[in-house]
Formats: sequence, structure tokens, C-alpha cells
Amino acid sequence: MAKVRSVFVCRQCGAESARWQGQCADCGEWNTLESMSRGSEKPGAISGARRTVPAARALDLGAVVQSSQTARMGTGLSELDRVFGGGLVAGSVSLLGGDPGIGKSTLLLQVAAQLGAALPVLYASGEESAAQVSLRARRLGLDAARLQVAAEADLEAIMSAARESGARLLVVDSIQTVFLNDVTSSAGGVAQLRECAAALVRFAKATDTAVLIIGHVTREGTIAGPKVLEHLVDSVLYFESDAGSRYRIVRATKNRFGAVNELAFFAMTEGGLREIANPSAIFLARPEVIAPGSLVTVAREGGRPLLVEIQGLVDPMRFGNPRRVAQGLDTSRLAMLLAVLNRHGGLSLQDHDVFANVVGGLSLRETAMDLPVMLTLASSLRDRALSADLIAFGEVGLTGEVRPVAYGEERLREAAKQGFTRALVPSENTPRKPIDGLTVYGVSRLTDALERAFTA
Repeated sequence: MAKVRSVFVCRQCGAESARWQGQCADCGEWNTLESMSRGSEKPGAISGARRTVPAARALDLGAVVQSSQTARMGTGLSELDRVFGGGLVAGSVSLLGGDPGIGKSTLLLQVAAQLGAALPVLYASGEESAAQVSLRARRLGLDAARLQVAAEADLEAIMSAARESGARLLVVDSIQTVFLNDVTSSAGGVAQLRECAAALVRFAKATDTAVLIIGHVTREGTIAGPKVLEHLVDSVLYFESDAGSRYRIVRATKNRFGAVNELAFFAMTEGGLREIANPSAIFLARPEVIAPGSLVTVAREGGRPLLVEIQGLVDPMRFGNPRRVAQGLDTSRLAMLLAVLNRHGGLSLQDHDVFANVVGGLSLRETAMDLPVMLTLASSLRDRALSADLIAFGEVGLTGEVRPVAYGEERLREAAKQGFTRALVPSENTPRKPIDGLTVYGVSRLTDALERAFTA
């Protein structure tokens, strides 16, 4: 008989320790170690005897690809299908995280109602009763007459109901509320999360059922539970939004069946989440009179170009050390750009507080933002507004050169489509053929860009 031993597991990161201690040695969090029982032998092992292990079934990969069903299930929301890489894949498991009240349950209820009209779908809720789910569906104006709902937290019962109904889609709301009876810890614990996620993955692969899981997030904005939870699933999506904003962004941070960092844009309305067909429009609500320190750039988010406004503010330092604050941009890269601006642009900001912001709550990490950030700071320092019909993008090196970025011509065509008439870009990104309605200025040095921006 297997001996039972006690181990201590961190509920924050899942690390194990032989004895209790106040601080987790792996993640550094305090008072997060919880006791759990574990057999000293592997499950299914027989003491004193050798277990016969059957050989794994090997398949020819070419035959598997040819015989597999490559068709995807459309969610009814084209923006969400874009994030998934074209729709849901049969047998896939996707995890959706986000702040409380941001719209996770609303989005997946809309998806379940859309698919439920044509396919068997089971919506399992461990947080709400069936009556509460029905009230929410009515409030959103969803036709969910054929949608099956299970107000259940026992995961075995949920998977059994999904098998009996032949569900093609299973929605679990949420992973922190379900439990397995064989695991000796409470729902939401590290062991429960790990085993429940593993059970759902096995169920999805065995039955070709697409599984969508809602996950709670910590105060840092990451999905609660051990990191293995994200490793087990096929796709990880995050809801992003500014506080008080009606706009919602769904970003794929992991996707085995599509591109990573693809974005979906929604607006929260009384009837639920509504798709935004032209995302650039929500980030370009600029005033008629453009103030100094504002410039539009073309970012590349996921598989599409996106026009966003970059704002910069330079203010004389009042006391102490100068402040360097960046919202939606990398603060350390901002400090590097300030050094380049001082050394190669002739603009010293060492006695100024510097603030940079991406309007709309987006988080941009690509180097194409270098040139527009530096131009907005120069505009604020000189108190001279940049032209309202000017866009700019480009990477700036430590020696002051303006370097090309990927998808330059695609960015320029998107800018022309949105009505911009002038563009300041790296020389290597100038298009071979003229773009109708757009005058493109190619620059190779930061000094050339600063001069052209204020004379164009």
C-alpha cells in the first residue's frame, strides 16, 4: 500500500516544499504554502512488482494530417475568430482571463448561444444558477432556447453531461469553481486547478470537443493559479481595457492554431459585446485643433496595421530627480530614446519631467514607435504642434540612424485609407510605387526627421 506523505504547495506558483515556510522560495510570495497529501508511489504502481507498460500507438503523420478534420467552428464573431486563427478547432482547449466585470462570461455566453443554434453546446457555470444564466441571456437579447446549461461545480458530472449530450462545445465558467472529488483540496487550489485543467484537456482530445475555460486573474493581471494551467491549454486569451472605458480588447498570448498577439476589438453595450469593424477609428478621436506633443503612428498589432495616437509631455522639473513615465510603452526604452535625442538630436531633457502615452489603453512594444515618440517629445519641448495630416513610424538606433521596420508599405496604405496625406518614414520603407493621396518623406538620420517633421 502506498504511503501518504504531506507536501506544501504554493497556491501562487505551484512550487512544492517538503516543509512549511513563511515565504515561497520560488516566487517570493508570503503565506501561500498549503498542505496537501500525496502518495509516495506513482498512481497505479504495485509495490514489489514490475508493471507492464503497453507500447504507444505510433501513427504516420502524413496520414493523420490528411484524415483529420481541418474545418473550424465559427464563433459568430469575426473578431474573435481572428484571434483564434479562423475559428475554434475541434478538440482544442482555450483559456480566457480578465478583470472581474470586464465581460468574460458575457462574451462566452454570446458564443455559446450563437453556436448552440446549430450545434449541441453545454454551458457549465459554477458561479451562477441556471435561472441567473437565463436572465443574463434575456438581458443580452440572445436566442438561447437550444443552449444547454448546467449549474454544476463537479467536473466529472459536467464532462459526463457533455458526453451524453454529444456537445461540440463545452464552456466552463470558471476553472476556479470546479473540482474533482479525487483531489484532496478545495476548489481553486493549486492541485485542483492543475488536475481539473488536465482532465479537461484529456476530455477534449478524446471526444473532439472544443472547450472554452474562464479563469480568474490576480491583482497583477495574470491568470490565477500555477503557470502549468497556461501550459496545458492550446490557447490563452486576455481581456484588456482601460478603467471606465467601454472598449474591450482580447489578445492571444498563446495559440497553437494561429498567430500570437492577434487582437479582437469590442465595445460593451447594453446588448453585450459588439464587434468594432474599424478599430483605428476608436483611437483617432482627435480634437480639431492639434496641441503640441501629439502624433499619429501606424502600429502593427497581430496581423493588421492599426493607427494610434502617441502623446508626449515635457515639463520643467520642479524638484528631485526628473521623472520618466510611460503608459503603453517600455519605460527603459523611453530612457534610451531620451539619451539618443540628447546626443544626436541636440535636445536635452535632463532637467525635465518626461511623460509618454499611447491613447486608448493599448500596450505597444515594437520598435516602430521610436520615431513618433521622439517627435512628440520634441514637439512638446518646442511647444510647436505637428501637422494633423502627418503620420510617422520607424526605429531609431543608438547612433541616431532611422532604421526600417517590417510591413512598411502596408502601414502606409492603412494611413492613406484613413485620410492622412503625409508620412515620415525610414528611407528603406519608402514605397516603390506612389500611394494615391499620400506624400512619403524618407529619412535616414534623426536630425533629418526632426527638421522634416516641423517643416513638412
